Amino acid sequence: MSVFQAKELNKKLSATTSLSGLFDFLINENLGNITFSTSLGQEDQVITHHIASQKLPIEIFTLDTGRLFQETYDVLDITQRKFKKQINVFVPNTKAVENLVTTKGPNSFYESVENRKECCNIRKIEPLKRALTNKDVWVTGLRQSQSQNRAELDFFNYDASFSILKFNPLLHWSLEDVTAYLDQHNVPQNKLHAKGYVSIGCAPCTRAIVGGEDLRAGRWWWETSKKECGLHTIKS
Repeated sequence: MSVFQAKELNKKLSATTSLSGLFDFLINENLGNITFSTSLGQEDQVITHHIASQKLPIEIFTLDTGRLFQETYDVLDITQRKFKKQINVFVPNTKAVENLVTTKGPNSFYESVENRKECCNIRKIEPLKRALTNKDVWVTGLRQSQSQNRAELDFFNYDASFSILKFNPLLHWSLEDVTAYLDQHNVPQNKLHAKGYVSIGCAPCTRAIVGGEDLRAGRWWWETSKKECGLHTIKS
């Protein structure tokens, strides 16, 4: 896959906007092995429901960093039971975590952006690379309105960091669209969403947001960075 192929795919589906239509297009293009990464957030629960209810030939995986909220684990458990769909779990390399916590302590990520990115790399990026091995298409729940950093996304983007084609079917959805879908289909949701947590990651790195704040303001709330961990580097 390449940037050129991503652009060609976007041209071909310009008239397709429905969730079902987008996934039909994805499957019919025969692009190879497709996998979907879920953080168990609201957007990803929409996609999990669609994949499971339509019995699409798409694997689902999640990253267990070892520092998630208990409420997130609860959503994982309920979702697997309700949809009878296997969600493959990838965890960090044990030795890498042991070395990080031994040498820098359990909260080194608060000390600098570099330390935080080091933690994200160990707990997220390395497991993600394993999860994407031998995969051709990576389905995500990214939306353009989530942040300024994601506003330039398209339905298909080539991610050079992981050498993979990314498919973003919820690209033009609003948060209201997402919550309406979840309510309509009675899809399990993280209880923290009702407490002001919109974007939920690791427990030490996530807080609730208040009115007027950016949707990702609660992630790495002590930083003024672009609020990305490296999973989704926005490239053409």
